[in-house]
Amino acid sequence: MTWKSYQSVKFKFSKPYTCNMKKILLCGVIALAVGITSCNSLRHTATTVDVNTELFSRSTADLKVSSNKISYTLKPTKAMRKAGEKAVIETAVAEALKANGNADVLVGMQYEIKKRGKKVKYVTVTGYPASYVNITPIR
Repeated sequence: MTWKSYQSVKFKFSKPYTCNMKKILLCGVIALAVGITSCNSLRHTATTVDVNTELFSRSTADLKVSSNKISYTLKPTKAMRKAGEKAVIETAVAEALKANGNADVLVGMQYEIKKRGKKVKYVTVTGYPASYVNITPIR
């Protein structure tokens, strides 16, 4: 074979090879784009059902209620707001009890919610902190 015949063979195979590489590269880019954009459609919220998990204890206790009324204001974080309004209120009550002597419950609780649109700006809870004392089992 002469040099010209080698060049013609190389030229004959190089053109379809280049075309196939373009098709493969194009398919790869499309597959990557579909893979990246499909991640957004996977964000779904699940429906939850409350499970009745009551705890029964055969014991008695006295409730010692403080005479001082407390007030606590909580500015919720973004994660708290995503959990819902009820979770924000429960967090405010828990933080109020922790900040005021680590009480067990808040008696006569009242709350005030300040919203801007659907976004909770702050929650203020007020009430009397109380603790359980003299816990004795029933026989």
